[in-house]
Amino acid sequence: MRLLVAEDDPRLLKTLTHIFESNKFSVDGVSNGEDALAHGQTVEYDGMVLDIMMPGMDGVSVLKALRKAGVTTPALFLTARSEVSQRVEGLDAGADDYLPKPFSTAELLARVRAMLRRKDNYLPDLLCLGPVTLDRSTYQLGYDGQEQTLSGKEFQLLEMMMQTPGTIIATDRFIIHLWGWDTNVDTSVIWVHISNLRKKINALGAPLEIRFVRGAGYLLEVRA
Repeated sequence: MRLLVAEDDPRLLKTLTHIFESNKFSVDGVSNGEDALAHGQTVEYDGMVLDIMMPGMDGVSVLKALRKAGVTTPALFLTARSEVSQRVEGLDAGADDYLPKPFSTAELLARVRAMLRRKDNYLPDLLCLGPVTLDRSTYQLGYDGQEQTLSGKEFQLLEMMMQTPGTIIATDRFIIHLWGWDTNVDTSVIWVHISNLRKKINALGAPLEIRFVRGAGYLLEVRA
């Protein structure tokens, strides 16, 4: 799952990113409200973790603007301000939860997971396409009793394709989903990950084929 994390303290932002990535989340980290708003409006996230006290646009203002724009992504506020009035302010802005600093890693992860479980479109751990399975909790691709472990990027690419089989996905859409809208990642990186995915699919003997459509993108097909 993909998270947007906004925190103006660079050391804490680095720590939060490490915590979430170590627990198999994909993370886009930003250090101010303006960037948080831009990311929240242009990238599809499963959840947001926002610091309230940020330079320029604060976290409450960011969330109010996102909610006004129709963004329903669940959000959790992190803040050093623990007064009841501030908790109410955050929740009234459209937050799903509120965690005062300092906090434990275990509690942070528990609250984020609970927040994601409350989503209307919560996704089960196992994604199935015909006889092929993709385990979201272990990043394992399974077929006929065998498994191949995918890297984080391979998993995200295949998850996108398995959710919409037979549909062409543009390379730029992959890049935005995996790295964010302002990345400098080259399209050749997608080709490398696709190539690795094909090898792992073939190693399983799974009836899946990733096809490249010139000038359009990639699509996933189930072989008969």
